[in-house]
Amino acid sequence: MLRLHDTALGRVVDIEPRDAGRFSMYVCGPTVYGPPHIGHARMTLVFDVLRRYLEWTGVEVHHVSNITDIDDQIIARGEREGRDPAEIAAKCEEVWYRAMDELGVLRPHDDPHATAYVDRMVELVAALVDRGVAYETSDGVYLSVEKVDGYGLLARQSLNDLRAGARVEVSDEKRSPLDFVLWKKAKPGEPTWDSPWGPGRPGWHTECVVMSLDLLGEGFDLHGGGQDLRFPHHENERAQAVALGRTFARHWMHNGWVEVEGEKMSKSLGNFVNLLDLLERHDGRAYRLLVLRSHYRSPIEVTSDTLADAEAALARLDAFARTTRALPAGGPDGEALARFRERMDDDLDTPAALALLFDLVRRANAAVDAGSPTEAAPVAAAARAIAGALGLELRDAQADVDEATRALVSRRDEARAARDWATADQLRDELTARGWVVEDTPAGTQVRRP
Repeated sequence: MLRLHDTALGRVVDIEPRDAGRFSMYVCGPTVYGPPHIGHARMTLVFDVLRRYLEWTGVEVHHVSNITDIDDQIIARGEREGRDPAEIAAKCEEVWYRAMDELGVLRPHDDPHATAYVDRMVELVAALVDRGVAYETSDGVYLSVEKVDGYGLLARQSLNDLRAGARVEVSDEKRSPLDFVLWKKAKPGEPTWDSPWGPGRPGWHTECVVMSLDLLGEGFDLHGGGQDLRFPHHENERAQAVALGRTFARHWMHNGWVEVEGEKMSKSLGNFVNLLDLLERHDGRAYRLLVLRSHYRSPIEVTSDTLADAEAALARLDAFARTTRALPAGGPDGEALARFRERMDDDLDTPAALALLFDLVRRANAAVDAGSPTEAAPVAAAARAIAGALGLELRDAQADVDEATRALVSRRDEARAARDWATADQLRDELTARGWVVEDTPAGTQVRRP
């Protein structure tokens, strides 16, 4: 049984889906006002691995991840650049998905946009006002957190502790500094929608409540995101559902920080690393591998050295794919797959799963080198299956070889079989002149681009 660390409970628990054989997960998506950074990428990779693993085990996953296409940051950028906020959001969403594709992240089954749900958000806010847990001020509508049972659960703090640590806001109509905005009344030049409190737009914390309950229903299995979303964002989502008497997420899961050159990546430090820049310089698979090397709740260190080391490990995986491509077909080593499941079911222990993968690669390569293809085949098949479950694409360069090159490779193998070394060397030189790296393996001549 899969066990994950539930942020609300502060411990690892058994995950029993609401519906047997199915799993519903909501992962907070991007606010599309600029290029994604590597923190966004870590979050999406963590939940991509969770989804892939569940699907690999035969579970039917319903994955929802929203697009925040109306927000203060989008509006502010539009004002600075004299552009329509909707245009900025659309362009940044396009960039987001292009980057996710390069990382090999599966598209969510649903990606609801905030602007498509504003009417339902107005209905939710009105219901909270009617229940007496939300109130109107001159600039908007706020939720009174003191009227929400158990507020502070995801912060792992009591309301009194949170209140003691809250920043006091001067000249504020809010009843408590912890109260948060549900509806923002219109300011000149901003996009607006109609509401009982006048034109305006929803607060950020409200959209995910509406969209998750609409698409996944009450008591959906998992709500996830980065550690930075745990409080106040996710706590404020949960508070609205609790105040409405709705059953929200059964479990909460959050991934750890990304550190850049030893410091936590954050807006205040200004060390956000643009994901697009990283992808221009490195194979997207290298960042996936770097994420997998650390437990999802632990911080990861992103430096040129850690990325270079991940790329070297990728090269070993690709070499394994080339070396084992001609092995006999057959089923994977069942014991190896069982060990993989044990590691992944133990709070998604990807570092241990990776260690198993590279051990299988080593064993398969050794068996091939020893001339034992039947021994190597099930081990190699297990390694490939595990790599696939983790979303690690193994690139066998032979798949990109053109027909003319294939013909040269075939002629060289024939020459080597006939012990015609002069012809074999001549064909090697010709392949090298065409820009190929030539490798002699027990399976025959292999070529790849440098």
